[in-house]
Amino acid sequence: MRPLARVAFGATALAGLGIAGISAAVHLIAAERIVDIDTVPTTPVALVLGAQVLPDLMPSAALQGRLDVAAQLYARGLVERLLVSGDGRSRFYDETATMVAYLERRGVPSDHIDMDPLGLDTFTSCRRARDEFGVQRLTVVTQGYHLPRTLTACAALDLDAWGVGDTSLRHSPARWLRGWSRELVANLKLIRDILRQQQFDPR
Repeated sequence: MRPLARVAFGATALAGLGIAGISAAVHLIAAERIVDIDTVPTTPVALVLGAQVLPDLMPSAALQGRLDVAAQLYARGLVERLLVSGDGRSRFYDETATMVAYLERRGVPSDHIDMDPLGLDTFTSCRRARDEFGVQRLTVVTQGYHLPRTLTACAALDLDAWGVGDTSLRHSPARWLRGWSRELVANLKLIRDILRQQQFDPR
């Protein structure tokens, strides 16, 4: 193996070990807070994280799965309110308005739904739930593979959070694997977000 190739191989291996280590730490932090809908404690709010909206302003399969779980939490009296958080900056692509409309069709009253159209990523959604909506204790709803990162973000923000994951995408192994793989890299951004938060808000 040429020297340059050895260096590239070594750097790639170290990066892989770093990503794997961060992923393991994130899963360890969140493990005890991931539960199913039959065992989740009652909390005041469910934070429902946004995902892709289709061109006809209908929720994608991933987003619909999250919303269905949130509607079940509300129907069972496990949460009092739903906070939907996503990208709602354009009327041509509005995750939060789409989420509200879907939840209303599932029987959730509009006055029990709060909307954050500036939840542009996972960490921002969690931080804004705390800072803009006064949330301290909550249940997070997203896909199961996304929960470890989300709950680690909540822990860094001193939020008392539980997570209930949607698993409906498991019938599509390629889509589930894509989401799981994306989390490995997204955990690196989480570390950056946590360090930046501690720098500007060391509470």
